[in-house]
Amino acid sequence: MNIHPEELRTLGNPALLQRPKTAFFCSREYPEAIEKPTYLWALEQRYDQNCVLSGFHSKLEQAVFRYLLQGPEQPIVYALGRGIQNNVRFEYGTEIEAGRLLFITLFESQVRNITTETAEIRNLMVADLADQFFVPYMTASGNIERLLAHPVAQGKPIYTLDLPVNDPLLQRGAIPFRPAGVLGRPKPCPPRPGNLTL
Repeated sequence: MNIHPEELRTLGNPALLQRPKTAFFCSREYPEAIEKPTYLWALEQRYDQNCVLSGFHSKLEQAVFRYLLQGPEQPIVYALGRGIQNNVRFEYGTEIEAGRLLFITLFESQVRNITTETAEIRNLMVADLADQFFVPYMTASGNIERLLAHPVAQGKPIYTLDLPVNDPLLQRGAIPFRPAGVLGRPKPCPPRPGNLTL
C-alpha cells in the first residue's frame, strides 16, 4: 500500500499530513495496568504538540482522542474506516477551523458503516502514513500484530510501555517508551529573591 494524497478524502487541515506522525494503536481488550502510562504518553504528546494519527476505534484510543482534543494546539489526524459524513463538520467544526484536526479516509461518503474489511484498509492506511508507532498493548495473534508484520509497517520504530505484558512487543524490537518531555525534564529551581542571604 502506498497512499498518494489524491487518493484521500479529507476534511480539515491537509498540512498535518506533512508533519511527523505517530500512529497510535491499542487492542480493544487490554489490561488495566496500561491505562495510566498511556495517558502519561498522551500528556507528553500534548505538551510537545506531536501529531498523533489513529483510527481512534478501541475504547482506550477513543479516550485518548478526547484527551488530545482538549489541547488547544494539539495536531490530530483521524483516520476513518468509512466515508466522511456531514455530521463530522458540525461536531468538530471548532477544531477543524483551528487547523489542528484532519479527518482522512479512502472511502466515499456513501460508505456509512465500518466493516472488518474497511477497518483493515483504514489500519493499513494509518500504518502507511505513519513515521512511527505507539502501541501500549496488543493481543497475541490479533489485528495489530498482523498489521505490524505487514510490509507497510516495516522499518518504522515501534514504541510500547515497558511492562511485562508487552514482552512479545519488546522481544521483537519495540522501544520502551520513556517520557522525555514535561514528565522527563527536571523542574527548574525557583529563583532566589535578590535580598536573600544564606
